[in-house]
Amino acid sequence: MQSNTVPKVTEAITDVNALPWYKTATLGIQHVFTMFGATVLVPIITGLDISVALFMAGVGTLIFHLITRGKIPAFLGSSFAFIAPILTVSAASGLAYAQGGLVVAGLIYLLLSLLISFFGVEKIIRFFPPVVTGPMIIVIGLKLAPTAIDMASDNWALAIVAFGIVTVVSVFAKGFIRVIPVIIGMTGGYLVAMLFGGVDFTLVKEAPLFGLPNFTMARFSLEAVVVVAPIALATMVEHIGDVVAIGATVDKDFLKDPGLNRTLVGDGIATSVSAFFGGPANTTYSENTGVLALTKAWDPRIMRLAAVIAIGLAMSPKLGALIQTIPTAVIGGISIILFGMIGSIGAKSLIENQVDFNLSRNLIIAAAIMVLGLGGAVMPISFGTLNLEIAGMALAAMAGILLNILLPAE
Repeated sequence: MQSNTVPKVTEAITDVNALPWYKTATLGIQHVFTMFGATVLVPIITGLDISVALFMAGVGTLIFHLITRGKIPAFLGSSFAFIAPILTVSAASGLAYAQGGLVVAGLIYLLLSLLISFFGVEKIIRFFPPVVTGPMIIVIGLKLAPTAIDMASDNWALAIVAFGIVTVVSVFAKGFIRVIPVIIGMTGGYLVAMLFGGVDFTLVKEAPLFGLPNFTMARFSLEAVVVVAPIALATMVEHIGDVVAIGATVDKDFLKDPGLNRTLVGDGIATSVSAFFGGPANTTYSENTGVLALTKAWDPRIMRLAAVIAIGLAMSPKLGALIQTIPTAVIGGISIILFGMIGSIGAKSLIENQVDFNLSRNLIIAAAIMVLGLGGAVMPISFGTLNLEIAGMALAAMAGILLNILLPAE
């Protein structure tokens, strides 16, 4: 007879106290696997330390949960938006000065939070009606689609195996197994890769079991700050879109409770702390939002457990190296589902809010957001010697917000 203390997996898991500890741990590990590839890719590209990036992803997530009163099931990982300015500054002055620019970028989040606290969140939220946020969420998911395909194309056979396992588990499995399709798909794809000799354990053998991350202190210069910090103006818009996407996934309005001002402070402080000690900028991860949509395991404590696990991995180079042996194609096959789930949530938001696409203004707003967001549009802006670029999700969101203000409601 089924115990009434264990929630049905067809319903959302909002209280992990109803689960045995090992099931809760499995859910946390699933989120670690999901964020790992993207989180370590940023330091690989920029030259930052991988272990520091993992450690600060965990610390940043805990900081975010502390500031947002533990209400949002979000995981913070490495932000891709700052890769270009980091490379530019590090080539000219060194990575330490790029870190200083990231520290200031995080502080800019706090300035916007103060404005929201002063003027009220309602005056901000009104710029984000469903006709704007729905397409924004679609862009967040589909913008990641090329990343999933690139990873899957490393070995389409492995990608299809992982994709198939996740699909079968999600649709046909019963009980707790149905809640952990990502970790089962990852394990199944990994075992198939091992069977055919597609896993290299060299890094695992060479890595020590325990070791502290190689923390480095940030340095500051006006030139570096001018190059790096303004990117925060774009990533703050992305942050709002991510918070809206998480809220749409779990059917809660996080812009009001715990409030956009708190989420911005959490993200900003997490970024500044991470960069000060040698990590990349942090951002709420769409990959983990996809897991939320797929599993309906929404208890924020799962994310905090994943954060602790990430910190533990950073303290054990051997465990970190073991996760790095997961074939890229396996992650890619699973990501096809996860990223598509995010886009589907955006479409679901439009339907549930009954956005009328018989109205020309709504068609134009949605069209502008999706084409600018997915088409690679870039808008250069110059202020004297300062040259900036607004692109992708940030440009799309700004265009959608502006059109929603200017076009009259019918």
